[in-house]
Amino acid sequence: MTRILVVEDEPSIALVLEADLKLEGYDVEVVRDGEAAVGRALDGAFDLILLDVMLPRKDGFAVCREIRKAGVRVFIIILTAKTQEAEKVVGLELGADDYITKPFSPIELRARIKAVLRRGTAGTPEVYRFGSIEVDVIRGEARRDGGVVDITPIEFRLLTTFIRLRGRVLTRDQLLDEVWGRDAPTDRVVDNHIMNLRRKIEERPDVPRYIVSLRGTGYRFDG
Repeated sequence: MTRILVVEDEPSIALVLEADLKLEGYDVEVVRDGEAAVGRALDGAFDLILLDVMLPRKDGFAVCREIRKAGVRVFIIILTAKTQEAEKVVGLELGADDYITKPFSPIELRARIKAVLRRGTAGTPEVYRFGSIEVDVIRGEARRDGGVVDITPIEFRLLTTFIRLRGRVLTRDQLLDEVWGRDAPTDRVVDNHIMNLRRKIEERPDVPRYIVSLRGTGYRFDG
């Protein structure tokens, strides 16, 4: 059974989320502050965390940062009433998998949960190797010649997306949808992150062997 941790300090919202998700067949646990959220995320084997931003004791961004720093690869969907694009980008850069703005409908939330969970299934092996690179999906890290690569959460999701969809031509819009989700920034962000990722995994980033550009179309992973 899929386990979901709901981190929400407003009792009425937490109650509705818990009841609705249990009706969907999920195993749900609720905590109401940031410090408790970090503790449960590190101790419990959760598949997904619904994480409110405005929390007592530690805000959602700090919680997300600590979870990712600890190497926990649980999916995270941030819940917030804030609508500024900059806030959304911060959450995604810290390692959140998706972002939903309050108020939202239960139907939308259920769809977003299913979409995020699907990203982690079918097609991505636990450990994938190409060239001198080894990608460990379970540990959430990439290694080059045995040494850990300093890779950001977004870059890691981008790399695992390429691996899962290896050999396929992917447009920038497809990559935005797969990696950043519905509330994605501009497609220029894709190019910037791919450029940074190439520096870390390619022998010659200026002549990439694995993440290949296709003029006027997008990218393809040939690892």
